Amino acid sequence: QRHSEVLDWIADQGLPVSAERATVRGLPGLLGFHRSMGEKRDKLRYAIDGVVYKVNRLDYQQLLGFVARAPRFAVAHKYAPEEALTEVIDIEVQVGRTGALTPVARLKPVSVGGVTVTNATLHNEDEVRRKDVWRGDTVIVRRAGDVIPEVVSVSKAGPRAPSDRFEMPTRCPVCGSEVVRLEGEAAARCTGGLFCRAQRKQALLHFASRRAMDIEGLGEKLVDQLVDLEIVRTPADIYRLDPGTLAGLERMGEKSAQNVVAAIEKSKTPTLARFVYALGIPGVGEEVARILAKHFVGLEALLHADWADIAERKKGVQKENAARKRRGEVALPSVLEGIGPALMESLEKFFSQEHNREVIAQLTAGQGIRVQARRSPSAAADQFGGKIFVLTGTLLGMTRDEAAELIRSRGGKVVGSVSKQTDYVVAGDDAGSKLEKARKLGVAVLDEAGLRRMFEESKS
Repeated sequence: QRHSEVLDWIADQGLPVSAERATVRGLPGLLGFHRSMGEKRDKLRYAIDGVVYKVNRLDYQQLLGFVARAPRFAVAHKYAPEEALTEVIDIEVQVGRTGALTPVARLKPVSVGGVTVTNATLHNEDEVRRKDVWRGDTVIVRRAGDVIPEVVSVSKAGPRAPSDRFEMPTRCPVCGSEVVRLEGEAAARCTGGLFCRAQRKQALLHFASRRAMDIEGLGEKLVDQLVDLEIVRTPADIYRLDPGTLAGLERMGEKSAQNVVAAIEKSKTPTLARFVYALGIPGVGEEVARILAKHFVGLEALLHADWADIAERKKGVQKENAARKRRGEVALPSVLEGIGPALMESLEKFFSQEHNREVIAQLTAGQGIRVQARRSPSAAADQFGGKIFVLTGTLLGMTRDEAAELIRSRGGKVVGSVSKQTDYVVAGDDAGSKLEKARKLGVAVLDEAGLRRMFEESKS
């Protein structure tokens, strides 16, 4: 009937249960236990960062239930992290696997919670400025969550010569590529994703992912081996792999190796949108990749785009449309709608990096990837122009990704949620709340056969 009795029974069976537990009443009892454990904390054989309070009666636990990620009948009461004073020797930059540049304080060694700390994260440039940390300062350091060392604040300013102030580098310290910071993001990022050693594994996993080049079988464990053994350095090296090389790797038999090579071969005719998304350009997700693919005829046009001219044309159209709106006239088509100046700068920097252009050339010329150019617009291509679709449930004859791509190829737009603006909801098996909402709002509902009929009508 009680949680404490369950724990006692488990201990009686000879299984290990912490002896540091108690049944208490009310808030004073809880806070008293928290205080007594805090006093014992340094003497325990294991590290703790707090205590957990639980409702003891099991029937009350069932009544309280759970929220998405935690029970309602239990709550953690953390201890304040231990802090210490030390000096900032230097502030360096680490490049993470996603290309984010993180300032890291190099510290005079100091013991924090029984661990010697020599480095502490400063998170990003904004945090360095907010905390006003300079080289030579004496700072307060703690281990966030008793795990990751971080600088809390400055206790005493150092000499603060001009050279002691931290400046985010304009070029990646690992590969030398230009660094960009997109509007609305705290992190500065390296633009050398196809080449940068620090990003290599993540760049390859992204390139091979289902929504990018869709190379089935090229997962994390295989990429780890390929990079660690220096068999693959850039995405172009993927297309040089052969069954013999792969079969010699851990957990890779002859059949598995042949399947991966077949998947690599199958990926050689991507759409422009998929290929652009696969490149891992900072700020370019699937939707931006589709906008770029729609605007440019093919890869060559994108590679040689005059971004300054495009930015000027975009401004001109925006100005003209503002005037047209005042006059009650029809607006001109917008230029790269949804892509602003910061993202254009990111694109320009990415495509101007010589090593990125080299990898793209190796992929398209050396390894035979044929990026599918956008077809000339036709009546069929604009059949769903302006129509908004939502996909829900399981389609039997095609995947939802395939259905979405077909809808977009006819000029339609696919979104994730149903609203009054939705034109069609395509419902497969086990459709859930989206279908119910569509019916309440009076949105047209299609099954898979209905969607296919619409595609056939567009061909006739």
